[in-house]
Amino acid sequence: MRAIVWVICLLAGGPLLAQESALRALQTGDDTRGWEAVGRINMGARGFCTGALVAPDLVLTAAHCLFDKRTGARVQARDIEFLAGWRNGRAIAYRGVRHAVAHPEYVYAGLESLERVAFDIAFLELDQPIRLPSVQPFSIDARPQNGEEVGVVSYGQDRAEAPSLQEVCHVMGREPGVLILTCSVDFGSSGAPIFVVKDGVAKVVSVVSAKAQVDGQDVALGTSLAEPLVALRAELAAEQALSRSGTSSVRMLSGGVGGGAKFVKPAP
Repeated sequence: MRAIVWVICLLAGGPLLAQESALRALQTGDDTRGWEAVGRINMGARGFCTGALVAPDLVLTAAHCLFDKRTGARVQARDIEFLAGWRNGRAIAYRGVRHAVAHPEYVYAGLESLERVAFDIAFLELDQPIRLPSVQPFSIDARPQNGEEVGVVSYGQDRAEAPSLQEVCHVMGREPGVLILTCSVDFGSSGAPIFVVKDGVAKVVSVVSAKAQVDGQDVALGTSLAEPLVALRAELAAEQALSRSGTSSVRMLSGGVGGGAKFVKPAP
């Protein structure tokens, strides 16, 4: 999770919406029922993010999770582990990662911007699919409208050992490729799925990219999924084809940025 320390003045379509629910820790099997496909992503010794299964062998998360925040270097797929339903020292399933691909237009360097949030999604292809009755991948739904009720399940700083659910938060503004949300997020929540619930079924509509402030109050920034997912799926298909052919892919991740990647300090 990154904190973007600037006040978004033009994005809010109105005042912050009331009646947001509090985060609730999912500590028991009954609590986590239906959310088992959300898991913690361990990035080697570099920290963790949150992700959600959208297919038996495919995890959706944030692109910036694939980069070492200290150096800006790309984290190797072999160093990443997905812990489905991680809770109190145990996971329902443990999987390594075969391929980790970020959106082709995402660049982890330079100043933070809304344009970067719009491409902050990634896929992790697991080394083995998770086919368990209790772990059902989520489907993906259309971009929610302003004022629509959403929810989020995430891990975070000081709550890394069990997921937390915020059942009710809202979409308070939209920009091209970006959702501004009243959801409560923190470091470690990067890549967490934002849901809408329709006919009792939770569907993913965004992933958490960063937090910012509107009128002095913390908000979450999420990546809108519809168009970016098309490019991301194509990127994964290209990576898979290279792997089958035995050819290693070489890509310039950044360049011309003196001193490496730049980071902003968290909001006080």
